[in-house]
Amino acid sequence: MAHVLDPLPYACDALEPVLDARTLEIHHDKHHAAYVANLNKALEAHPALAHLSLAELISDLSRVPEGIRATVRNNGGGHFAHNLYWRTMKKGGGGEPTGDLAKAIASAFGSFGDFKAKLTQAAVGQFGSGWAWLFLEDGQLRIAATPGHDCPEMNGGTSMLVVDVWEHAYYLKYQNRRADYVEAWWSLVDWGRVAEGYRTAAR
Repeated sequence: MAHVLDPLPYACDALEPVLDARTLEIHHDKHHAAYVANLNKALEAHPALAHLSLAELISDLSRVPEGIRATVRNNGGGHFAHNLYWRTMKKGGGGEPTGDLAKAIASAFGSFGDFKAKLTQAAVGQFGSGWAWLFLEDGQLRIAATPGHDCPEMNGGTSMLVVDVWEHAYYLKYQNRRADYVEAWWSLVDWGRVAEGYRTAAR
């Protein structure tokens, strides 16, 4: 079964003024679409991998033939990361999480403020293109930045929140001001979706 580019869960202009419509249009319809197309092209000659979900595929790259492994890592990882990025943003997001997720964040990082500062630092400090993640590993919430399209899933983690710091995610509006983009991005976080991901991973 071929991997599919899902439509955005909102209109391209829904996240303005934080993310402009033109950026979302190019980001989703061009960049993300290219990752899906390249992934499917790489897998065409390997039907034995067709039954694997995207998460299964990238979580054990050793079963991917060496000749296409880098392509699957880059494009499969990009597809996975973008899916999570789109899904955990919404108009009128932001604020702070509640319930079990809020408790887990406080336990892992000291406070929500400390967590926000650490994830922001990971995102702003990532050299070159990449991502900053909140994920669960060995029952513990963790933060990490990854280069390219590497994901925590490639090392046994389960991701629940991510910020894209490839320049195409923000350059039309923010140019070189990555820190301004990341600070504005916090106002879009859909904590309800993040909490769903945490509940699923914690089980």
